Amino acid sequence: MGVPLLDLKAQYRDLQDELDAAINDVMANAAFIGGPKVAALEQAIADYCGTKYAVACGNGTDALFLILAAMGIGKGDEVITTPFTFFATVEAIVHLGAKPVFVDIEPGTYNMDVTALEAAITDRTKAIMPVHIFGQCVDMDVVNEIAGRHGLKVIEDACQAIGATYKGRMAGSLADAAAFSFFPSKNLGCAGDGGIVTTDDKEIADACRKLANHGSSRKYYHDAFGVNSRLDSLQAAILLVKLPHLDTWNAQRRAAAEVYGELLAGVDGIELPVVRDYGVPVYHLYIVKSERAEKVMAALQEAGIGTALYYPLALHEQECFESVDGFVKPSLPEVESCDARTFALPCFPGITRSQQDEIVRVVKDALA
Repeated sequence: MGVPLLDLKAQYRDLQDELDAAINDVMANAAFIGGPKVAALEQAIADYCGTKYAVACGNGTDALFLILAAMGIGKGDEVITTPFTFFATVEAIVHLGAKPVFVDIEPGTYNMDVTALEAAITDRTKAIMPVHIFGQCVDMDVVNEIAGRHGLKVIEDACQAIGATYKGRMAGSLADAAAFSFFPSKNLGCAGDGGIVTTDDKEIADACRKLANHGSSRKYYHDAFGVNSRLDSLQAAILLVKLPHLDTWNAQRRAAAEVYGELLAGVDGIELPVVRDYGVPVYHLYIVKSERAEKVMAALQEAGIGTALYYPLALHEQECFESVDGFVKPSLPEVESCDARTFALPCFPGITRSQQDEIVRVVKDALA
């Protein structure tokens, strides 16, 4: 029985009529950049997240970059973040001339260890960028309290967490600003690249919108050096079709995660994800940890079951940081213990119990 890591083809089949009609409407009206579809998506995402503003952009990486730039973060500044995330998180920081400062992670949730935050703050720290990794929110009350005492900005990297909640509030509404990605594999994905910024701060929203449009608020007049990061109307139309289904899809991911929790409970040689009681995760990925990850993944792949390492190497260990001025590689034992040991099991909307039974059988056999 083959099982993909994520079944986007099935998702398209379920929504094909609506998606095709939305795409045809954009083509017929030839409104490809900006326009009513993008404006409608911005309003819909702001309403969904419970924020005053949402600013669409080209991708999640740009969303992070635009927020940092809008906050004036640049050369000589430091941004505290996690070493256990996709590379885009630190890429946005470094491209603005700022320096990422890494703190270790919690076991099980793989989120930033908020108890390590205060010790990482220096007189150059300007912001904290927690990442809601794999779709579970960081303990944001602690982050915001520390940031408030030190006069720091807080930026949610919520690229993997749309729909997740923290104490009843939505990811994307828990900080000064937040970034989301609509990469196709995300819980809410388009048919290419896409991203959005959410915030309650009008100045940040206006600055992000201007910077994403070549530093221009009025055509051919530029009062800043920006970038070209605009969401295509085709992608906005696709996302507007998918958004009403997001909560159902996220609930299906949680149900699948519960099945794994039951079937793999007590199995030697594998660590299951930990869920904190302060929020509701959305399982962008269902991540397990094992010293025998290579063997288990090989067995899954041989059985035609999708899997992948997340992540093979922590960010502070990446070769590129050797060229970053002033960067000193920290010792972060918890995240380093995850190198090439944390991997994903299929956990997508629509996965069947029989598929999960087969996945678990392969995992158990490989660990036996």
